This record gives sequence, C-alpha cells and structure tokens, in this order.
Amino acid sequence: MMNKTQLSIGLINPKSPDNVGAILRASANYQVDSVFYTGTRYPQALKRAGRSVDMSRKLGKDIPITQADCLLEAVTNDVKIVCIEFAEGAMALPEFTHPEQALYIFGPEDGSIEQGVIDKADHVVFVPTISCMNLSASVNVLLYDRMAKSYAYSHQGQDNNALIKTSRDTNNRLKVNTTT
Repeated sequence: MMNKTQLSIGLINPKSPDNVGAILRASANYQVDSVFYTGTRYPQALKRAGRSVDMSRKLGKDIPITQADCLLEAVTNDVKIVCIEFAEGAMALPEFTHPEQALYIFGPEDGSIEQGVIDKADHVVFVPTISCMNLSASVNVLLYDRMAKSYAYSHQGQDNNALIKTSRDTNNRLKVNTTT
C-alpha cells in the first residue's frame, strides 16, 4: 500500500446510517484515517432508527467519525481538499492524480456540495457514470481508484498471493487452477 499519510473522508450532512456504515467499512479497507461529517441528519437518523448500524463485528468500527461544523477546518494546512462532485469543469477520476495528503469531500445523498466549498477546493473531481451513484458507492470507487493507482506504482512485480491471503474472508480458501 501507500506510505502512511493523512487521509480523511468528509461527508456533508449525510442522512443514512447504512451509507455511513458502508463508508466506515470502505475507510478501513482503504486505510482512511478518519471520517468527518457536518449537519444533524445522521445523528438524528441514528436516534430514530429502531436499531443503529451494528458496527461491533464490522470492519471500520475503529475508524474515528467526528461531527464538524466546517469540513474545511477539520484538517491541517498540508492536506489537499478534493471535492467529488458533478460540477462543470471538474476533472474525470481516471485522469486524476491523488495527492498524498487528502480530505475527500462528498455532498449529501440528496444534494450537492456548496459552491463556497467547491471554490476553496484544491481539486474537484467527478466519477464518470451514466447517472449519479449512491454516496457509499462513490466513496468506494474513489478510494479504490486511489489505492489502485498507488498499488500499480508501488507493487510492480510482487506476488499477489500474500495480499489475497490476508484480505479474504476466513471461509474463502479458493485457488485458481492453473493446470488445464
């Protein structure tokens, strides 16, 4: 993987505990340090839910999630702000080079990132799709792209079996049969 960096996810007023739970799992899979969110819908949804998202057995339960008044103030100055949004003039994700230190900001499930945040971003990137994706799907795609670009650069010629063995579920012992 990549060298240890400050990598954070910022969520603007998320509303779904299921989406946030999936984002925490993705954050653990892709070595995100922390998740920040603004607004009150997520904590209100947790209170209203008959049961909250159970993180006791899930990957991601140890990722710190913190409410913030302003995502732009949630990180240090050496961290680049990267907004993920369908904004005219944004760069397509396949063309984007990820900064080493980053806060990736995602808008709400039912809205957009405010223009003032876009104006202060170091980069604005969009994920090319036919339509918009679910919030947690967008986070997964972005984080996978970051990891894949870094992995391709830093792991050329290495054996993938060690990574497969440490990443797969305990019930998975599959091997590709190379004899035909």
